[in-house]
Amino acid sequence: MSKSSFPFLCLIITLSVTGGIVNGNETKVNIYELKRGDFSFKATNYGARMVSLILPDKNGKPVDVVLGFDSLKAYLNDAQYFGPVSGRVANRIKNAQFTLNGVVYHLDKNIGNNSIHGGFKGFSKVIWTVQKYVKDGPNPFIVFHYNSYDGEGGYPGSLSVTATYTLLQSYKLSLTMRAKALNKVTPVSLTTHSYWNLGGHNSGNILSDEVQIFATRYLPTDNQIIPTGKIAPVRGTPYDFLKFRQVGSRIANVKPGYDTYYIFDAYNAKKKNALILAAIVKNNKKTGIGMKVFSSAPGMQFYTANYVINITGKGGYVYQPHCAYTFEGMGYPDAVNRPYFPSVFINPGQVYAQDMLYEFQVSKKY
Repeated sequence: MSKSSFPFLCLIITLSVTGGIVNGNETKVNIYELKRGDFSFKATNYGARMVSLILPDKNGKPVDVVLGFDSLKAYLNDAQYFGPVSGRVANRIKNAQFTLNGVVYHLDKNIGNNSIHGGFKGFSKVIWTVQKYVKDGPNPFIVFHYNSYDGEGGYPGSLSVTATYTLLQSYKLSLTMRAKALNKVTPVSLTTHSYWNLGGHNSGNILSDEVQIFATRYLPTDNQIIPTGKIAPVRGTPYDFLKFRQVGSRIANVKPGYDTYYIFDAYNAKKKNALILAAIVKNNKKTGIGMKVFSSAPGMQFYTANYVINITGKGGYVYQPHCAYTFEGMGYPDAVNRPYFPSVFINPGQVYAQDMLYEFQVSKKY
């Protein structure tokens, strides 16, 4: 990979980087824009990741509400997972291993003694192919595809994965994730790790933003942020967002911030791919932009960018802790080692499905 930078935001719709080396392979990395009026979304096939999402604020000013970088080099060096589809199994796996049918599978230890987001590469640090791309029209969309090989990151079996981003009417962004096990039983739990700041990616912290999360239970964790195995009620704890609360109202009680898995009350395992309202967030003072998050997963990791420290992002803006939040719909963390958690294993020929929908609204009263 050359040392030159690759600016690919601002007014550029598509950037081609040819002859680059990523994970030892010659690559072609592009950025793709979906556009629907004054609603614009950009993604790259490096990690099938979100790069930007722009919509007008309460004064009609375009605002980019997704954190990210101005260069491919920065994404290659990204250790915070800015915007990708994460897998084969998102979140943490204790001791980077699990046992299946009597066989112990050893995974990449890429966060202490544990594994996170699929390992050193996962799905976020590989090049996806573009199966279809319709950049404008009533419902512009792009389909990314990746073939994960047997043994990648230590996981068994080959997996065919797609991630489809679609712009819908009334400022809605849809993400559908599918994964088909081709030859072996394997665990799958995908998510998107986009960092959101409804005040704008360069507007500072999100502590005054208000959040509501539709979950009466959460998973307590140990000092490595791995579930203890218990399921606890949120009521009477700093994790209670059943009513709108400012993100920063009790964050001092959960230092260094929220990195918490919430179990959705409305989830019904019998209704596959049924979207439920997971969370609502709104920016009161800066933009008037609100966002509803829908998910088909049994729960969601709510994270407040606790470990984003002195990271130079778009336009040279320096991101700091609590500069954004993530809403990561996924299966229970460490479910591969917790048989009493909902299973994340799929059989050969079976298709895993996970859908996300982001619905944006703008109000002058915020």
